[in-house]
Amino acid sequence: MSWRRLWIPLSVLPLLGLLAYGFRTDPRAVPSPLVGRPAPPFTLTLFDDGALRLDDLRGKVVVLNFWASWCYPACYEEAPVLEEGWRTYQDRGAVIVGIDIQDTEEGARRFIEQFGLTFPNGPDPRGKISIDYGVYGVPETFFIDRQGRIRAKHVGAVTAPLLRERLEALLEEPA
Repeated sequence: MSWRRLWIPLSVLPLLGLLAYGFRTDPRAVPSPLVGRPAPPFTLTLFDDGALRLDDLRGKVVVLNFWASWCYPACYEEAPVLEEGWRTYQDRGAVIVGIDIQDTEEGARRFIEQFGLTFPNGPDPRGKISIDYGVYGVPETFFIDRQGRIRAKHVGAVTAPLLRERLEALLEEPA
């Protein structure tokens, strides 16, 4: 058999190996290059017609949650956790901000109403904020310290113990 006939099948083997490795990798295990860096600034037009600038939250701990109404079950599981966290920690200097991505306004508003969300929420219609944060799916949550640095990223539904642990640690740090 000639090498020319084997060349094409053999050249595909490294590509297949790379794909097999990629499919085995858990996306939650991939560290974000943004952790430890300043959080990208943004202005979010809120569903309640107000606006929120990340720079205005300097001095507070910020939980930035990317979600969508079609994200089931993860976003449905974490919505009550985030609302409870907001109610518990807002008086201690923490702000939870929801950013709705790749969604319809109607679906997003219905989701907010269904879960009685009172923390600031707004859409990212052009995807600029989610691109700046390197979001590739929902839900994804970033924890930002009082100095405006991203301290952690969580992929998947936020649980009450995780939210409490991250917020308590960041709130205990000096302002």
